[in-house]
Amino acid sequence: MIGKIPSISLLELDEPRSIERLSGAFEQLGFVIMTDHNISQALIDPFLGMFKQFFGWPEQDKLRFRLAQAGGARGYTPFGVETAKGSDHVDLKEFWHIGRELGAEHPYRVYMPPNLWIDAIEGFRSLCLEVFEAFDRVGRQILRAIARVLQLDHDFFEDKVDAGNSILRVIHYPPVPASPTQSLRAGAHEDINVITLLLGAEEPGLQIRSRAGDWLPVNPEAGSMVVNVGDMLQRLSNGVLRSTSHRVVNPASDRASSSRYAMPFFLHFNPDFLIEALPSCCGVGRPLPSPPMLADDYLQERLREIRLK
Repeated sequence: MIGKIPSISLLELDEPRSIERLSGAFEQLGFVIMTDHNISQALIDPFLGMFKQFFGWPEQDKLRFRLAQAGGARGYTPFGVETAKGSDHVDLKEFWHIGRELGAEHPYRVYMPPNLWIDAIEGFRSLCLEVFEAFDRVGRQILRAIARVLQLDHDFFEDKVDAGNSILRVIHYPPVPASPTQSLRAGAHEDINVITLLLGAEEPGLQIRSRAGDWLPVNPEAGSMVVNVGDMLQRLSNGVLRSTSHRVVNPASDRASSSRYAMPFFLHFNPDFLIEALPSCCGVGRPLPSPPMLADDYLQERLREIRLK
């Protein structure tokens, strides 16, 4: 039983011992920490700096970048909107979503609204797209290793995520008020997507739930990436790979007056990909698989559950 989140170098991810560690971690905890991911701090610092500027704007100015009826798919989602599935308490956060850029005639435009860009912040569009593409490259590299974990061809996922409805989210958790609250910065939840790549988890607060029900803190070294299995991959693997409940708890009193920032990249399947349990993950000793479901149908169902739609 793994009691600690393993750390794996992305530079060594092709090695058999790394594949074995990745397999054990995703089967037991659903999480790993990735080092040497090659998304440089020189890229992340100015990117995050733009959003610190934006989140500091007056609320009425930020709301000009909220897309009505889009379920938070692009642009700004204000504080106190997203709610963990099954919870009565809103999360204490606001965020911005950047999605994949598609040509005007692309058939997936029906699934993906266009991005919103802030002209008042110099270089906003180009830097956002550069960071999105950097996360997307790393995510697809990790998926090649996951394919090996599932005993599939290394390029199994390539044509299933190459135009996926992936999202780069920039989260601002404002200072927590002194008055008591039942809300958390992020209530206990599982991610909807295939895998999540997270930068910015160095600040204490992120916790994952072990199989025994204990909450384990996630404390990666500065610059390391936290990677976890999402519900779509759990469904595809018929539960072999585990989508684990996690949360962001409120800070201790000495940190309550400070903001927290995080950058998760939610890697998604192409919208019309049919999520159906892999034959190799079914059979004797395995549970009956969930019914097949299109990736976009699954996404929309879950967005309604977390009150973004």
